[in-house]
Amino acid sequence: MVRVGLSGARLAQAGAELADEVGFEQVTVSALARQFGVQVASLYSHVRSSDDLKARIATVALTELADQAAAALAGRAGRDALHALADVYRDYARTHPGRYAATRHAAAASVLGEQYVAAGRKHSELVRAVLRGYDLGEPAQTDAVRLLGSTIHGYITLELAGSFSHSEPSAADSWPRIIDALDTLLRSWS
Repeated sequence: MVRVGLSGARLAQAGAELADEVGFEQVTVSALARQFGVQVASLYSHVRSSDDLKARIATVALTELADQAAAALAGRAGRDALHALADVYRDYARTHPGRYAATRHAAAASVLGEQYVAAGRKHSELVRAVLRGYDLGEPAQTDAVRLLGSTIHGYITLELAGSFSHSEPSAADSWPRIIDALDTLLRSWS
């Protein structure tokens, strides 16, 4: 018998919240079953597998982050848009570390839903919208997307791991200078 109120969407949301508490890699169908006080088998009527659950959590996180980024970018261009986008990612990661980790999850193609694909596409479109302020053609624009992703996500990952906590200046002081350096690089890209 299916417990009233459980659904794939509710499990994904609960999984996202649990990811922020215990870490994304620690979220399992078993852990959610314990949280809801049900047998593991009863959750499989809502999610197909652990990978399906993780893809659903990633969809929640990607959608939330894309919505926040889109709001922050409204009416901005160039350096201001770059800072807004980077700050949204960093703030989201610090507020929701488990969900942020979920945004980096590479789910199997067999469990990817339309919402997951749409949320991922929206992130790509947002980054490319920022890059329109720099007038980059191809292949430079694709290279720039990769540069921004590597720098922003790399910095955030290292900061969350505590890698910058042992030296001065603080990570908070370095962050805007690094984004400014990206802006300078993008403006001078040939």
